[in-house]
Formats: sequence, structure tokens, C-alpha cells
Amino acid sequence: MDHNILLEAGTNELEIVIFQSGPFIFGINVMKVREIITMLPLTPLPGTPEAIMGLIELRGEVMTVIDLPMVIGHPRDVGDNDRLIVCEFNGEKSVLRVDQVTEIKRISWEQIDTPSDLARGMQGITNGVVKTGDQMIILLDYERIALELSRKDIMARESVKRLGARERSNKQVWIAEDSEMLRTLIIDTLDDAGYFNTTIFNNGKEALDAFEQSDVHCDLLITDIEMPQMDGLHLTKRLREMDQFAELPIIIFSSLISDDLKHKGDAVGANAQITKPEIGMLIATLDEFLA
Repeated sequence: MDHNILLEAGTNELEIVIFQSGPFIFGINVMKVREIITMLPLTPLPGTPEAIMGLIELRGEVMTVIDLPMVIGHPRDVGDNDRLIVCEFNGEKSVLRVDQVTEIKRISWEQIDTPSDLARGMQGITNGVVKTGDQMIILLDYERIALELSRKDIMARESVKRLGARERSNKQVWIAEDSEMLRTLIIDTLDDAGYFNTTIFNNGKEALDAFEQSDVHCDLLITDIEMPQMDGLHLTKRLREMDQFAELPIIIFSSLISDDLKHKGDAVGANAQITKPEIGMLIATLDEFLA
């Protein structure tokens, strides 16, 4: 994949790989995609969830294959036209089996709507929907699928408990995060760490609207990158353009943090960038800024 795209940070745009699985058309951020390949021989893994097809070896690397048809409730046998989308986030690679890959589109986060309750019902794996032309594309919450299959969210919260108690209830922490599961994880772990005074926003646009009100009191902002309406990079850029928030500590907490992409957070003025679900590191960074 060509990742020399959208090099300018904070444009509120993204490119998505569009693919089909069952009767549905999905999209995934191209920044999470390393390559798209045909099917390879699989080694089954005993004792794993049904959605784990097994392991493949690609150029010396062993990767887990997640069966999207099984995840969305449309299981089927492997077909000749199936494709494997090799993804990387949180510093790890895994593979998604889909029916076919069709194209890449550039869109704005403003085009993306939060899914309705009905859309959320599809195993909770959607984090947005977008209409382009005559297509309705479901943005796949691949992050949630992988976390739930690995249960890394549980391990992440246990790492916070080992940090010990502290008193931070006087600190006002604002959080912009569109994933319901991640919001719950962040709030619960902040509570464990003594940060009880938190305000949640479902996307960057909601957060920016709140920052633009009078008498705002926020000691630190935690923001995801991928969010409907406005992403976290654009939110950070807009806040840095406002004198009253030029020095506000901003932490980007996203699965898109990598050596290749950290320059984007640096360019818009983020103070720290942490990979999900390293929430123990997130709490330690909050302590550093707010102690």
C-alpha cells in the first residue's frame, strides 16, 4: 500500500479501503492497511474463538486471521475471490478475511455519521457510516473486534491497578472518543487511578463546540484520532490556534500511533501520543502533566 498520502496533518480527511463481506460494504482507514493479498494456507488454532480462522505465514511473519463473515453473522466457506487485508495497529499485525476489495476513496470526517442504534446492533463493530455516490459504507471498528478477541482491554486495566492509589479528583480531564467500549475502558481506568472529574465527547466536533463556550475549565484533553465529524488531529490543530488553549496538555490516544505516523501528532501540537490500549502508560502520562 502507498502510505504517502494525506501528509499534511489536521486536514480532517482520510482515505478508506472499501471491501465487501456478505451483503455489506465496509471501509477501513488506509493507514491501518499494510497490504491486500490472496488467500494463503491456514494453520488452525485449537481453543480459539470461531472468528479466528488460524495462522498464516507471510514473508517470515506469523499473523492471526480474523474471519469477518463469521464476525458479522454471515459465515461461509473460503472462496476463490476472497482477499486477506493485512492490518497493523497497536504495533501488531493481524489479517482480515473479506469477500472482495473494490477501491480506495478519500473522504472527510465531516461526511461520516455516527451509526444509529440499529447499525450498532451488528455485533457493535461499526464506528461510523458514510454515503458516497450510491453506496452506504459501514466503517469497520476493527480495533474493537481485535480487542474483544484478544481481551487486551482487561489486561490494560489490570496494569493501571498496579500503579497504586492517588488523589486526582480536582483535575478536570476531557475525553474525545467515539468508541463506546473504549470510552468505558478509559472512564473506568481513570476512576481506578483517582481521576473522577471527567467529561466525555463522542467526537472532535462535540469537543471543539464545548471548548468554544465561555468559562471553559479543562486541565487536560485525551483525544482519539478516528472520529466522525472531526478527527483528533484536526481538533488539536484548531485548539492550538486558540490563544487560551495554546498550552493545554493534549494527549492523543489512538491505535494509529506508529513511527510512520507520529509526525502528524507532532505537527498539530500534541504533547504526547500513546498507542491503544496502553492505558497504563496513559495514566502515567496524565500523572506527569497533572501531578
